[in-house]
Amino acid sequence: MKKLFLLSYIFLFTATLTFSQTKWTLDKSHSKVQFSVSHLVITDVVGQFKNYDVKVETNGDDFTNAKIEFTADVNSIDTDNEGRDKHLKSDDFFNAEKFPQIKFVGKKMEKVGDGKFKLTGDFTIRDVTKTITLDVSFRGIVKDPWGNTKAGFKVKGMVNRFDYNLKWNNLMETGGAVVGKDVELLVDLQLKKQK
Repeated sequence: MKKLFLLSYIFLFTATLTFSQTKWTLDKSHSKVQFSVSHLVITDVVGQFKNYDVKVETNGDDFTNAKIEFTADVNSIDTDNEGRDKHLKSDDFFNAEKFPQIKFVGKKMEKVGDGKFKLTGDFTIRDVTKTITLDVSFRGIVKDPWGNTKAGFKVKGMVNRFDYNLKWNNLMETGGAVVGKDVELLVDLQLKKQK
């Protein structure tokens, strides 16, 4: 009898954990994945990835310790300049033919203030994976006019492109780099709660 009670309790506990998990998918029409890097030291070039996806799992509507997985298609890179985009897809930078995907897998989403999180995870470009920490601003949860529950986030971070073998590095006569080494990540995400 005790075994039966224990098995029932374990089943009930497991079922509760399973059903309390909430899945969120990307609302792409209200999201954007961009990056910014200095050019000739005096200006910044802003680019984006047009094809990407993010999957998020939370405990209810609480994003603390959310499970997050993000992927971007390198071939969808767009800097508003066809020649530059082709160069970025080459082996000087991403080598899109051999490494067609950028990936981020979250390991920890830690609340650090009101609507503020630190998101730590493994970031992979080419064949290099490094742990990075991103700043996340939680913009809130709302119900849209069609009855969908949406959550909004702004994500920012900085990576050194040389850490990921994005190696092209022409120097100007003044000694400055044509393309900077630090790349700013700028992400706006709107997620849709799955019913």
